[in-house]
Amino acid sequence: MVVGVGHIVFRIHRCRSLKEKRKVVKAIVARIGNHFNASVAEVADNEIYQRAVIGISLVGSDRRMINAKLDKLFNFAEDLGLAEMIDTQLEIISL
Repeated sequence: MVVGVGHIVFRIHRCRSLKEKRKVVKAIVARIGNHFNASVAEVADNEIYQRAVIGISLVGSDRRMINAKLDKLFNFAEDLGLAEMIDTQLEIISL
């Protein structure tokens, strides 16, 4: 079993309240989760208006497939255009 874990840090421009932030984060989480069938959630910086950290996990049987899916997922998240992607981190764990 192979587990791919990653996080993406976004900068949300023109965001002045947590309500506006929630709207953008909810859209990002829903689109990524639906498109890739991945577990996705906001995992840090919940009280900072213009910054969001999204955690992602995928499980599979092939290390290369998980790595490729996470790469595609990161590109997809950047191409959404809802927020500026400023950092990503990826870890693949074989169990």
